[in-house]
Amino acid sequence: MKKILLVLILAVIGTVAAKAQTVYSVNYKSDADVKVYVTNTKSDADLVVYKCSTKSDATDNKGLWYFTNYKSDAKKKIYFVDWKSDADIVVYFTTTKSDAGWRNRSKMHKML
Repeated sequence: MKKILLVLILAVIGTVAAKAQTVYSVNYKSDADVKVYVTNTKSDADLVVYKCSTKSDATDNKGLWYFTNYKSDAKKKIYFVDWKSDADIVVYFTTTKSDAGWRNRSKMHKML
């Protein structure tokens, strides 16, 4: 019974860790998991993103991103495109943590 409980706990922890929004900005589009366009208008965004100062704050798929210094530490490698039509998702960066979140839930799977 204790082994089953331990396995379940580890599975839950692994699921949460797998969804952590640690990102790394790559220099080449071909290296990216997700192509991102940054808009200056919140209403145009698929996702409102808040840049976290610590990795532990960047949890789940809620628009709380922590930019890592190393590609190997990132859950997602992103490339910033110049044109909205080239993007997988459109993001708006906010300075307010509570504003972060998906506006277009149909694209949530892109950041899983």
